[in-house]
Amino acid sequence: MNVFRLAGDVSHLVAIIILLLKIWRSRSCAGISGKSQVLFALVFTTRYLDLFTVVISAYNTVMKVVFLALAYATVYLIYMRFRSTYDSENDTFRVEFLLVPTIGLSFLENYAFTPLEIMWTFSIFLEAVAIMPQLFLITKTGEAESITTHYLFFLGLYRALYIANWVWRYHTEGFFDQIAVVSGVVQTIFYCDFFYLYVTKVLRGKGKMSLPMPI
Repeated sequence: MNVFRLAGDVSHLVAIIILLLKIWRSRSCAGISGKSQVLFALVFTTRYLDLFTVVISAYNTVMKVVFLALAYATVYLIYMRFRSTYDSENDTFRVEFLLVPTIGLSFLENYAFTPLEIMWTFSIFLEAVAIMPQLFLITKTGEAESITTHYLFFLGLYRALYIANWVWRYHTEGFFDQIAVVSGVVQTIFYCDFFYLYVTKVLRGKGKMSLPMPI
């Protein structure tokens, strides 16, 4: 394993922990898109269906279990434990606009037409767009708390580091996963404007990050 993948995994883990701590300490999930978190839980579920049948390494297995557990813990906190604080009125992104195309694309573009492979491909495509309900919620409300933006920053950093990981693997191993690379690049593009606002506003101590309201 190279340093870029390890750093990417750590960034991903830090992002999820930041979100969980934010919800638990504030006893509120205000500003958090429950729809995005459900989509991420679906991503991990469909990607790790081979959890008990394929063992790559102890590290790989542990990370699968951790990400699954944290994803469902987040969904539980939002929809059960702190449901009264969930902003359902603004979390209105139509997730079917993401699910239908990614399901269809996973059947058309995959490495093998088998259930596990199609599910894995679906998880890759869905992860690329799963953050859209969260970004939509921030845009709709017009602002985001700094802790929420920290979560998004580390989530975007994870993807950027994975792009570096793929470049490294291509040059050192000749390995190239077209589906993962293209989806990862698309996902990173969604974060570009956010990265700029994060650096220019949040890191300069302005607290909440204001975004343009939708027309």
